[in-house]
Amino acid sequence: MNFKIWGMTGSLHTERPNQLSFAEDRLHHWIGVMDLACNRFRPDSEISLLNETEGDVAISVALTMALASAQRAHDLSGGLCDPTVLASLEALGYDRDYDTLGVVEDLEVHLTPSPGFAALHFDESARRVTKTPAWRIDLGASAKALVTDLVAADVAPTGGVVVEIGGDVSARGRGAQGPWVIGVAETLSLTGREPRITLEDGAVATSSNQVRTWRRGDRVVGHIIDPRTGDSAVSPYAAVSVIDADCVGANAFATAALLWGEDAGWHIAQAGRSARLVRHDGSVEIVGAWPREEVA
Repeated sequence: MNFKIWGMTGSLHTERPNQLSFAEDRLHHWIGVMDLACNRFRPDSEISLLNETEGDVAISVALTMALASAQRAHDLSGGLCDPTVLASLEALGYDRDYDTLGVVEDLEVHLTPSPGFAALHFDESARRVTKTPAWRIDLGASAKALVTDLVAADVAPTGGVVVEIGGDVSARGRGAQGPWVIGVAETLSLTGREPRITLEDGAVATSSNQVRTWRRGDRVVGHIIDPRTGDSAVSPYAAVSVIDADCVGANAFATAALLWGEDAGWHIAQAGRSARLVRHDGSVEIVGAWPREEVA
């Protein structure tokens, strides 16, 4: 099954045909729940309302789950995966649905470091945050990774399943012919010639400076923000793919790797993860126990 959500493509596959109906139900359920909680382009979403309010705020179970995942990504990445970058995204022009961006006028803006996750005063057990004018959040990256993990976890008791949204892949069990075969793409423009790896009971996520970019005057900027500067990320790598036990973790390391720069391989190895790092000239670096790649 192929689908489109949040301006990205996705796919869902199960080990046996009789699992698919249930898997589709869980997919639609979690997409609906997280869209209402986390879609900043919906004026009626919980995150849109939260971003415009102040004070001690009670939040839903769904937004609590999404914030807990964002906090985990923040902690795994040493603070480089930071949801408080919304002001920078909007200042750079990403203030509407990506499909409608086009070329953004190059107005002068003053970009500053992001407030950081601690500014939220997030209390997971009480399901509360303290909203101040200092922060506004975007949960797009961690939320899509979370959805793949939630769907895979729900479907796994019935058999093997693999879920992919915008390059984030969560797999449980095996496919009908053995381990799941995953194509590793550096952009969202697929050629069918991407190298392939096998995966079961794990996740792989790819972050890239070559997708979800737009032109701001004469400058190309992207959706990955460096919270240390508030500006669009600059990296020696065009794309990084990371394998982890779940997609939230894989996505966190893949995104952080673009911001770690030349030290990315060291950080990933120290954390015990495996990765494939692609430089702008196309050269590939492998970290850890990255699976053997097969030519498509």
